[in-house]
Order: sequence, then C-alpha cells, then structure tokens
Amino acid sequence: MAITTRSTHACCGGTLGFYSHPSDSLGLEARFAVFMPDGASAAAPAPVIHLLAGLTCTEETFLIKANAVRFAAEYGIALVATDTSPRGADAPGEDDSYDFGSGAGFYLDATQAPWAAHYRMGTYVAEELPALTEANFPLDGARRGIMGHSMGGHGALVHALRAPDRWKSVSAFAPIVHPSAVPWGEKAFTGYLGPDRAAWAAHDATLLLRADHTHPTTILVDQGDADQFLDAQLQPWHLEDAARAAGQELILRRHPGYDHSYWFIQSFIQDHLTHHAAILRR
Repeated sequence: MAITTRSTHACCGGTLGFYSHPSDSLGLEARFAVFMPDGASAAAPAPVIHLLAGLTCTEETFLIKANAVRFAAEYGIALVATDTSPRGADAPGEDDSYDFGSGAGFYLDATQAPWAAHYRMGTYVAEELPALTEANFPLDGARRGIMGHSMGGHGALVHALRAPDRWKSVSAFAPIVHPSAVPWGEKAFTGYLGPDRAAWAAHDATLLLRADHTHPTTILVDQGDADQFLDAQLQPWHLEDAARAAGQELILRRHPGYDHSYWFIQSFIQDHLTHHAAILRR
C-alpha cells in the first residue's frame, strides 16, 4: 500500500520520518512515524519497537518528548509510532472529552455503534501497521517489541499478552493496568465495547494474566510515586498481584518524586531501550 511522506529529518545519525496512508482497518487516513537507525538495509533489517502514546497524544508525541531516538540509534533499533485514535470519523461526541473519542482510541476494536465503523485501533496496531511498515522499511518483523505510556502502556501490555509471538518484548511507563476497574477504562470500555463486562476482559492486562495469558519474557514497568493518576486510574498493584499468581516475570519499579509526565519517561527511557535490545538481539 502506498504511503505519503509528510516530512523527514536527519536525527541521531539516522532518519526520522512522518507519514500518512489510507487505512483499511480504520477506513480513514492514518498517520504514523518511523525512526530508522543508520545501517539498516534489506540485507540487514533492524529490530523494531512500536510506541503507543497516551490520552490526547498523536504519532509525534512519544518521538518528540521521550528522548527515545538517541538510544534507539545507539542500539541500532528502529521505532514506529502510531496515532492514538482515528481522526475525522465524525462520530457524535468524539471531540467532547479528552478521555474518550479523538486521541483516546485505547488500542482496541470497538464493537458498539457508532464507534465500530472506524475505531479499530486494535487491528491497526496488531496487523495493519506492522505489515505496512515492514513492507516499506527495512524492519525485522521477527524481532518486534512494543512499549507504551499510560493508555499506551495499557495497549502495550494487552497486545503483548494476547500475542506474545507477535511482540517479542514489552515494557510500559505508568500504564493503566486494570482498566475494567478504573474510571478511564470504564468510560472507554462502556462506550467502545458495551456494558457487558465479560467483553472487557480481553482488553485488560490484569484480567488477561488472571486467565493465564503470560509473556515468555520479563515485563518492565516504571511508575512514579508522585503520579497524579496513581491511585485513581493506574493502580499498579493489581498487575503485581496478577503477575505473581500467574508466574509472570515482572519488574515493576517505583520512583519517588516522579509524576505522569514525559520528564518521567525521559529519565528512564534508556533502561527501556536496553531492556528491549537485550531481548530483540537474541
């Protein structure tokens, strides 16, 4: 499928590009970004990490704010970043709040009208975007990881637990670990998936672990103890309890004084790139 180049930039010895394409999954134009490290080629494709940002963000946010490109270049790893929701669906109310609709796709496929027509970020992240980028860039689909922040941390954990063969490494910053039990998740899941909570379980990392969906590698999670959303929305202790019961290897680090911002992510992003590199280089 053809892609349109919106802009490219030399960065850290590699190339950072911003692109768009007509998405079959979303039925709309979609935007994404790719960082390619120096030296990647068809003969030597780069391992790749997909980046999922949080509420209100776009495909630009993680790449601009996280300082991930510098370390990806050092480790010879490519980065792919997606938008956080479809754009221009014109669904009633999609722009009314920051935590539902535009900028808040939750990386799942909606089943409820009117959202089901275009809000299919689950299929887009799991299938369409990897296939598209690996067809157009020298990326090694056999060495593909996933990382996210907040809503994107939720997405990274869920996608990795549901398809560990597709996502070989996983990490998250301040993820929504049990969306079925917190206001952000309850609002999104009710709107996108309907009121039947049984349908929510496939999109909840804590419930997936409780149902023995595990990942063969260690999951790395960082959480700031001064995060303004910690107690009401994030509640990482649910993930710890579920991982312990499931036998899932989990490193969940708590950092005094750090909040929910990208200043927090910048402080520990190198650890996450190191974590992914160690797995994807095997």
